Amino acid sequence: VLLVESGGGLVQPGGSLRLSCATSGFIFSNYYMRWFRQAPGKERELVSTINSSGDSTNYADSVKGRFTISRDNAKNTVYLQMNSLKPEDTAVYYCHTFYGARAYWGQGTQVTVSS
Repeated sequence: VLLVESGGGLVQPGGSLRLSCATSGFIFSNYYMRWFRQAPGKERELVSTINSSGDSTNYADSVKGRFTISRDNAKNTVYLQMNSLKPEDTAVYYCHTFYGARAYWGQGTQVTVSS
C-alpha cells in the first residue's frame, strides 16, 4: 500500500491550494479515505473523511465551508481543495486509510499560509 501526497506549498492568507493523494496497492474504490494534518507542537488531527463511493463526506469544524474532499476512483486518487486559507491552517497534511486492519499514511505535504 502506497499513499503519495502532493500539492502543498506557500500561500497567502485567503488563498487556495489543492492537495492530491495518489494511491496504489489496494482496491481504492472499496475504502474510506481521510486527510489529517499536524501543526508544529500539536497533535495530528482529522480534517476530513470521504466514503468509498464519494457520496458522503465530513469535516472538522475548523475547516467546514472552506475545504472540500473528493475522490476519483478511476485514478485511485483523493483530493483536498482548500479555500480561504488561514495562517492556522499551516501544517503537514497527510492522507490516510485503513487496510487489512492497519493504518497507512502518506509521507505528508507541507502547507504554509503566510503573508
